[in-house]
Amino acid sequence: MTWRPVQERDLASALAFLRSHIQTSMFLLGNLEQYGLGGVAPRATSLWMLGELRGILGITNGGMVLLQAPGLNDAEWRAAKSILNGRDVTGCSGDATQVEAFLSATGLSGRADASIAREPLFELALDALRMPDCDDVSLIPIGDAPRETVEAWRAQYLAEVPGLPAGDPVHVARDDITRYIEGDTHRVLTSNGEPVAMTGFNAQAASAVQIGGVYTPAHLRGRGYARKAVALHLSEARKRGVSLAILFAANAAAAAAYRAVGFENCGAFGMIFFDTEQEVRA
Repeated sequence: MTWRPVQERDLASALAFLRSHIQTSMFLLGNLEQYGLGGVAPRATSLWMLGELRGILGITNGGMVLLQAPGLNDAEWRAAKSILNGRDVTGCSGDATQVEAFLSATGLSGRADASIAREPLFELALDALRMPDCDDVSLIPIGDAPRETVEAWRAQYLAEVPGLPAGDPVHVARDDITRYIEGDTHRVLTSNGEPVAMTGFNAQAASAVQIGGVYTPAHLRGRGYARKAVALHLSEARKRGVSLAILFAANAAAAAAYRAVGFENCGAFGMIFFDTEQEVRA
């Protein structure tokens, strides 16, 4: 079997394939829904398919490799290396086992400047959402919160979470918050009018959302603010027709907060970001 570029005529079948593995396809689906096939935006994604849809490999304009190819053998993963020939790769994400196999086949697993983050993956059908007591809090659009506060929170999040892309956290945070406001993707939880936590969706596709960037400042942790923020945002999404939520947890405390509102483990998600772009040669 060989890999070939996905054309517009293949797109309906490719989308159906990705939706059948939606738990680990949200970045692929979200990028395609927002930018279409190809395009010029940094997160716009070109796709390749193996045979008659044995697997899909996406590459964003920013160099991120996105995988959805369950059950491939070593030879099929090695064949994927030719797709990347001469390209600068900045990272990779997808089902953790697939990411590990891809990195090994392409020779990227030995990079000294990065290691794979393997995080527990969770899903929740929103009709099973368990709402905590939220009488003492409110949820507001991130654009209505003090800009300096949410930028500082985002910078601290970037500094705290291991394995995220390299770069100046303050500069990256500023750009991220601008994107969140423009896309109306994130919310801020307030208590007595004061911001206490932040949550958001880092991918949206059809009737599913993927949660990301959940943050509570250190001095306010342990009060249930993260789970309240997530639950209120999901309740809001459910009212507009979203039926499924997906996320991956960076630590045990986060996983406990998500389980408290009904999330259940459904696998492992893998991510790796390189400090410098790596040119791949077949």
